[in-house]
Amino acid sequence: MKKIIITLSALLMTLSFSTAKESKEDIYKKKYVYTEVMKVTATAYCSTSDETDKTPFLAAWNNQLNPNIPSIAVSRDLFNCGLTNGKKVHIDGLEGEFVVLDVMHKKWKNKIDIYMGLDRRKALKFGRKKLTIRWKI
Repeated sequence: MKKIIITLSALLMTLSFSTAKESKEDIYKKKYVYTEVMKVTATAYCSTSDETDKTPFLAAWNNQLNPNIPSIAVSRDLFNCGLTNGKKVHIDGLEGEFVVLDVMHKKWKNKIDIYMGLDRRKALKFGRKKLTIRWKI
């Protein structure tokens, strides 16, 4: 009987250690239930004079961009998917939620631009990626 109890407790310990810890991403996905998922091309932009006009912190919908608020610009074709002004979006691989506050030029399709404040180096380092975004309708 003693041998069975020891074997059983060893088996339980093995099982408890073999289960992988949930990543922050998995916990986040459980906390917020998203109804829409889409793969997009993602780039980054910032409020520098060479990327904007004379009002670098004013977005297309007259939203004020703030480097402390995670936000994105979306291509106009994504409006039909529900990605409009103020919509909150989760970007797989990045922490937190991003708010849609800006619009991209009409030439772009299936694309988002992640706002990096004044950090041009960070925006350039981000580059161009294919990412999955999630949001609620």
